[in-house]
Amino acid sequence: MKRYFLLLLAVFISVPVSAQKTAIKFADSEMKRFPQAWQLDHGSRLYFGYSQGLGCLAMLKVWKQTGDRKYFDYVQKWTDSIINDKGEIHLYEVETYNIDYVNSGKVLFDVYKQTKNEKYKLAMDRLVKQLKNQPRTHEGVFWHKLIYQHQIWLDGLYMGSPFLAQYAAEFNKPEFFDDVINQFLVCAKHTYDAKTGLYYHAWDESKTQKWANPETGQSPNFWGRSIGWWYMALVDTLDYIPQNHPKRQELIQLVQQLAEVLPRYQDKTGLWYQVVDKGTQPANYLEASVSSMCMYGYAKAVNKGYIDAKYKKVAEKAYDGLMKNLIVKNADGTLTLTKCCAVAGLGGTPYRDGSFEYYVNERIRDNDAKATGPFIMGCLELGK
Repeated sequence: MKRYFLLLLAVFISVPVSAQKTAIKFADSEMKRFPQAWQLDHGSRLYFGYSQGLGCLAMLKVWKQTGDRKYFDYVQKWTDSIINDKGEIHLYEVETYNIDYVNSGKVLFDVYKQTKNEKYKLAMDRLVKQLKNQPRTHEGVFWHKLIYQHQIWLDGLYMGSPFLAQYAAEFNKPEFFDDVINQFLVCAKHTYDAKTGLYYHAWDESKTQKWANPETGQSPNFWGRSIGWWYMALVDTLDYIPQNHPKRQELIQLVQQLAEVLPRYQDKTGLWYQVVDKGTQPANYLEASVSSMCMYGYAKAVNKGYIDAKYKKVAEKAYDGLMKNLIVKNADGTLTLTKCCAVAGLGGTPYRDGSFEYYVNERIRDNDAKATGPFIMGCLELGK
C-alpha cells in the first residue's frame, strides 16, 4: 500500500516539476537565441512590438517564479532602450490607433515598480490615452486598428483589456473596470457560435468586409490562436477585476464555458489545430501557439479556482503533446518550439479572406514569440 501511494505521489508531482524545469530551460533558450529582447520573434529592429511584449511578459514571470534577476534585466534593457525620459515610445504612432501597441505596456508595471523611473508611468499614461480615444463600435468595443474600421478581433481583447484592467487596479481608476468588462461581453455576443461553442476570429459591425458573413458580420472560421488570445485575455484580466464587481462572475462564466468546450476539439496528441474544428481536413495541422495558449488558460484557470480541478488534466495533456510532438532538443542544449503560425489576420493588402485555405497556408516557423511566450507561461502555471 505504501509503495502504491508513493507511486501515485510521484505521478502527481512529476508534471509540475518537469514543467517548471522546462519553463526555465526554454526561457534560457530564448535568451541564447535572442540576446536582446527586441530580437524576440525574430525581430530585426528596435520596436515596441506586441510579440516582444509577450515574450518579455513571460520572462518577468520566470523572474518572479525563480527570483533570478537576469530575466528582469533582460526585459529592462529593452524598455530602457525604447522609452525615453519623457515617456515617449520609439516608433509608436498613436494616430494609427493600433491596439497591438498596448500589449507591451503590460511589462511596464513591474519595471516601474522596480526602478521607480517615472518615464515608465508616463509611457503607460500614453497608452491609456490612446485607449480613451480609440475608435469604437456603437456598443463601445475598441476597433482593432483605425484601418480596420468597425471590426472587433479576438486578438485585440488580449492586447488591450488586461493592460487597462491592471492600470485601473494599480492606479485607482475603478471607472475603467466597467469598460473592460463591456469589451468582453459585447465581443462574446458577436463572435460566439452556439453550434460549436467556439468563437469566430472577428466581427465586422458594418458587415461590409468581404470576409464578413453578410447576415451576422462574423468571419468564416475558428482560428486557433485567436481563441487562445481570447482565453488568455479572460484569465489575465480577472487578476485585476475586483472580487465584488457585479459582473465579475460573467467573465468567469465565459472561462468556464470555453473550458467545457475546448476538449471536444483537442487532438489525441493533446494539441489543437490551426483551424480548430476542421482537424480532419487536408493541410490543417497541429499548431504550437493555440496549444500553448490553451495549456496556459486551463492551468491558470484551475490555479485561480475559476474551473474545476479536473481540467488540469487538459493542460497536462497539452504539455505532454507539446513536449512529444513540437519541442525539439538541440545539440547545444537549447529547446526549439516548432509548428508556429507566423502571422494571420483579416483584410489588408494583399487581402486576407479568413478562409480555411488562407489560415492553413500562412507561413509556419520555429520559435515564434506568440507561441513561445505562452508556452513558458503555461509551463510555469503547471509548475505551481
